[in-house]
Amino acid sequence: MTSTPSIKASSHAGDLAADARLWGLVPAAGVGMRMGAAQPKQFLTLGDTTLLELSVAALIADARLNNVTVVVAEKDTQSGAVLATLALRSKRLDIAPCGGSTRAESVRNGLDHLVALGAQPQDWVLVHDAARPGLTAAALARLIDAVLEAQTGGLLALPVVDTVKKALHTSTVDSGSAVQTTVAREHLWLAQTPQMFRLGQLRDALQRFKNVTDESSAIEQAGIASILIEGERRNLKVTQ
Repeated sequence: MTSTPSIKASSHAGDLAADARLWGLVPAAGVGMRMGAAQPKQFLTLGDTTLLELSVAALIADARLNNVTVVVAEKDTQSGAVLATLALRSKRLDIAPCGGSTRAESVRNGLDHLVALGAQPQDWVLVHDAARPGLTAAALARLIDAVLEAQTGGLLALPVVDTVKKALHTSTVDSGSAVQTTVAREHLWLAQTPQMFRLGQLRDALQRFKNVTDESSAIEQAGIASILIEGERRNLKVTQ
């Protein structure tokens, strides 16, 4: 299912090259504060494999991606070892120690790194969470196919099916809070990743709108059209 927003597409979208390349970008410089674990959540394991490996491998599996860059903290000492096996299997994996203090900053720095590698403004960038290990090949292909057909950016997302309650006060899971109101769930979607946008458009949007929690938020604020492509429940983000 694909839902198209009412905002108009960029007026120069048709001028962009049809043979633009695809680049993967995985921001992995976070320390996992919400998780409360002894180490950043991307290094936690499912079986014998880290969340980071699973998330990165899901992108590399699609041969259409020219390169997959993992953005890590400047003093990161774990990611290279964790991704060593993947790096041996794929020449398209790149680790960039240019992570920032926020996700948005890490993505901005990662985009700059891609430009240094030769990426062009008309190229597509797929930004994927380091702790979202359940991305399937089918969901990834559905995103890429839909965005390339529409020639405007988009993201995987799930329509809200549960009744949504707005709390009176911000609360932790343990303390609870009184219900203020019930929010209509029609037209509500839960954003997932990857989120796929033109490199130039995303780079400009993140330079202008820095306090965002995902890439599509910056794109929205820039007034650029994007589409929702139905994801999968297994593509959840490990947060708590």
